[in-house]
Amino acid sequence: DTREIKGNETYIGLVGEKINGGIYYEEAFKNGASTVIIENIQITQEQKEKYRGKNIIVVEDTLKALREIAILKRNLYNDKIKVVAITGSVGKTSTKDMIASVLKEKYKTLKTEGNYNNHIGVPLTILKLKEEHEVAVVEMGMNHLGEISNLTNIGKPNLCVITNIGTSHIGNLGSRENILKAKLEILEGNEEKEIIVNNDNDLLHKFYDEKNNEINIITYGIENESKIYATNIIKKEESSKFICHIENEEFEVEVPVAGIHFIQNSLAAAAVGKKLGLTNEQIKKGIETFELTKKRMDIENLKNGVKIINDSYNASFESMKGSLENLAQYKNRKIAVLGDMFELGEYSKQLHENVGIEVYKNNIDILICAGENARYITNKAKEAGMLKENIYYFKEKENIIEKLKQIIKKDDVILFKASNGMKFFEIVEKIKEEQ
Repeated sequence: DTREIKGNETYIGLVGEKINGGIYYEEAFKNGASTVIIENIQITQEQKEKYRGKNIIVVEDTLKALREIAILKRNLYNDKIKVVAITGSVGKTSTKDMIASVLKEKYKTLKTEGNYNNHIGVPLTILKLKEEHEVAVVEMGMNHLGEISNLTNIGKPNLCVITNIGTSHIGNLGSRENILKAKLEILEGNEEKEIIVNNDNDLLHKFYDEKNNEINIITYGIENESKIYATNIIKKEESSKFICHIENEEFEVEVPVAGIHFIQNSLAAAAVGKKLGLTNEQIKKGIETFELTKKRMDIENLKNGVKIINDSYNASFESMKGSLENLAQYKNRKIAVLGDMFELGEYSKQLHENVGIEVYKNNIDILICAGENARYITNKAKEAGMLKENIYYFKEKENIIEKLKQIIKKDDVILFKASNGMKFFEIVEKIKEEQ
């Protein structure tokens, strides 16, 4: 982004569907860049003279150039740092944040910013490596087979983590088994073939049973017997407490965010911390002081006592289920504002209906939905037994704001959850302005 350039930086003009970013190379120079990397841009003799002393590098493919530079940078740091790579259907970003929070108790740690987890974000993360860093925690996402294969061969992780195999992007991949196959590509860049997996996930549990003799698999879990596990779980409205068991040792830890999935994230972080030589005290402190990336379970208290849980960044059935279970922990009136989940293909109707069942099972008081497929949520919740007068469906999300204005009462707890493309965070901002 030319607007964010500081002195002596390199601008890479990536080519998008509509615009070739290379056309902004002169603006990049104006803002202080020393080098630009561009494709399909003609440089005149006059421009060469104008920018004498600067570097203009013309390549066939700027995206490929970005990847190749990142690979070079990773190789330069091969013996200096450890790279921990994280993937999974849900919980990647929060697990990345948790692991980084633990590792910074001992090491100078670089982590993926936000969810920069794709073919652009991963190389940009690697390119942020500096001499001071000892560990990099890198999130890797995908929509199709082959994508993590590309990312892991850039990051070359020393240790891999898979949080779970769910239904995110199942419309693209066709089955959960194919999702597992895509996630396991993360091992291709890992010469040590060492991986940490959530043993409570059915497909990862099966993977462990079948491959434990071939690959060094470290398990964590709550339900299935695992190397790192939790007992004495106490769930609260906005936090939880448990005993962490690891290598015949145990210690109590309090997670500053509610939800069983955050206990699992903590176990993953504990597994990584132990593997990289942290003490139990360092692991405990890292878990207890971690902070979530924004828009993921942001909890805000408004002036009228209303509590907003903004989990509007992304959504799959598994994350919807977890958020509703967390909402159920609250004693006050509970309102779920839910929208469409994307990239589910032929499974879309069924998975939205499954969310409706979860709404009913968790005794949510009021359900408000918007989106083309969200009607399946409301229909199924009604069919399951939720009172019709407590269910509202709108095709457009803007109608939700008016409905909430009408029904909000003091001390209500409101969950906002949908795929990012639904832009439910805009509703959150409007409600905050009104209260």
